Amino acid sequence: MQQTAIHDRHVALGARMTDFGGWRMPLQYGPILEEVKTVRSTGGLFDLGHMGRVRVEGPQAVEFLDRVCTARVERIPEGSIRYSLFCTESGDPLDDLLVYRDTDHVYLVVNASNTATDLAWMRQHLEGFDAQIIDETPTTEMLALQGQISQEVLQPLVEDCDLASIGYYKFGYGTVLGQEHTRISRTGYTGEDGFELYLPPELAPTVWDRLLEQGAERGLAPIGLGARDTLRLEAGMALYGHEIAEGLNPIEAGLSFGVSLHKSKSGTLGFDALTAIKAAPTRRLVGITTDGPRVPRQGYKLFDGDDEIGFVCSGGVSPTIDSNIGSAYVALGHDEVGRTLDLDVRGKRQACRVQELPFFSRTRK
Repeated sequence: MQQTAIHDRHVALGARMTDFGGWRMPLQYGPILEEVKTVRSTGGLFDLGHMGRVRVEGPQAVEFLDRVCTARVERIPEGSIRYSLFCTESGDPLDDLLVYRDTDHVYLVVNASNTATDLAWMRQHLEGFDAQIIDETPTTEMLALQGQISQEVLQPLVEDCDLASIGYYKFGYGTVLGQEHTRISRTGYTGEDGFELYLPPELAPTVWDRLLEQGAERGLAPIGLGARDTLRLEAGMALYGHEIAEGLNPIEAGLSFGVSLHKSKSGTLGFDALTAIKAAPTRRLVGITTDGPRVPRQGYKLFDGDDEIGFVCSGGVSPTIDSNIGSAYVALGHDEVGRTLDLDVRGKRQACRVQELPFFSRTRK
């Protein structure tokens, strides 16, 4: 198992550690639902050192990425970020990612469990392009500060950058505790306002400590992967292996905002398959809520009367809306908001209701 630069801090804080995507990561520091409430009410600090970070540069970097990314990379303004996916020719996602358009390179952030696969896949398709792929995962650390107090907690540690000037899904550079040209993005995986920082591994533990000190009186706390999963589910954000995976395409997942089907993208891997799916979808991803005692879990089937019409992708207890929630694929014609369906829990039926995603978000409407 790999360890992030913050590993020893997690152990010292009493975190319950778990293996995730080849990394030893904090699952929780205390009750998971309390950690969710902390992020929603004040703020939370996350170690994202396990995420993959890749720099693509060279004269044809953008042209190459427009071949392998579903987003229209050439149209991303400098200093902006777009959600995208890597898809096979069949339209199946290999991963989802964020694409940062910089002056002289493009920066990608991919999922921890898929980093090696993503790198191999990109290199497989690099032939013929004058571009270089550089894996910066081992040489950088990534922290996320999320919640309503994020800006006021982070700003005192940052020089040369007014955080208020960084818009949602934008990024800039500042000096963080003496480290010049630190990438700071206004992004996150919680549905809250917040920032993600890209740091040298040797500096990251100090920044972690200072952020917790700076935010202590305001209620800032370290947050684990368990709460992060609930937060992203409440925010209606997809997780690879749940809402998107082999056989679960981004169109029916409601991720068309990350898929350009413009004619200039006709050479993109998966373009033809995704165009066909968009023309004739058969299901869509929705939210479900249930007042019953059982929580929706991945793989549970959904029924409308005697007809099996869908299945659950993710589920959990939401302290924010005080309900059991889930994401689910539901066949078209059974997916209208407010419709009552049956959740099959190991042979027992429990009523649930369809609703639009997200369940909650301050930043994403």
